[in-house]
Amino acid sequence: MVSSRWIPLESNPEVLNSWANAAGLVSSQAQFEDVYGLDSELLEMVSGPVKAVVLLFPSYTAFQNKRKEEDARIASEGQHPIDPTVMWIKQTISNACGTIGLLHALCNSDVTFAPESPLAKFIEECQDKSPLERAKILETTPLFAQIHEEAASSGQTAVPDNLDTDLHFTCFIQAPDAIARETETPTKSMRLIELDGMRDGPVDRGECKDLLKDVAEIVKEVFVAQSSSMYFSMMALGPPPGSEPTL
Repeated sequence: MVSSRWIPLESNPEVLNSWANAAGLVSSQAQFEDVYGLDSELLEMVSGPVKAVVLLFPSYTAFQNKRKEEDARIASEGQHPIDPTVMWIKQTISNACGTIGLLHALCNSDVTFAPESPLAKFIEECQDKSPLERAKILETTPLFAQIHEEAASSGQTAVPDNLDTDLHFTCFIQAPDAIARETETPTKSMRLIELDGMRDGPVDRGECKDLLKDVAEIVKEVFVAQSSSMYFSMMALGPPPGSEPTL
């Protein structure tokens, strides 16, 4: 149940980095940058290795219904097990999908946070909590509402009087294969996981060998192919642009 309403976040790296920096991300090691297209040549321009991808997409009623059908199918038939280390947060605040997407990206990535920062404290407090309990922590931490509002107000477009929007953020991460982890000879197999706070839970999108390229394929197949809108925006979390690549 949605409990309050925030200003929608604008989808650009400056806004996301403003939010992340204020919340405690050490930006000298990781930042968000634009993904300018889904073709391999454009994907190669993104600094790597990519740790997470945030997608803004048009969430029309027909598309929402398809996602609800997928949730129902997962509830009925199951899916590939999600690794228990994945942190998923239920969205209970209207228009907070940008902040939820950022939290999903940062809380599930190997990035560094400033000690005692809002993000460091949030992750520590959310350990062993349910998705709804994590949502409650977000609701009752005024500093996150302040960070969100300041980031939303720093965008290139004016804050709209009408806060209704049909655009929505979701996040993609890679996580260990829960099945492979439990075998006698554990492997380093990874899975592509979609994290959307408006869903019923994390969604397994298959094997993950290259996070950015695998997300691009899912976006083509699941999002772009099912929409007549061209209003999509992708940003990747990785090393600062221009920095030396790490292994």
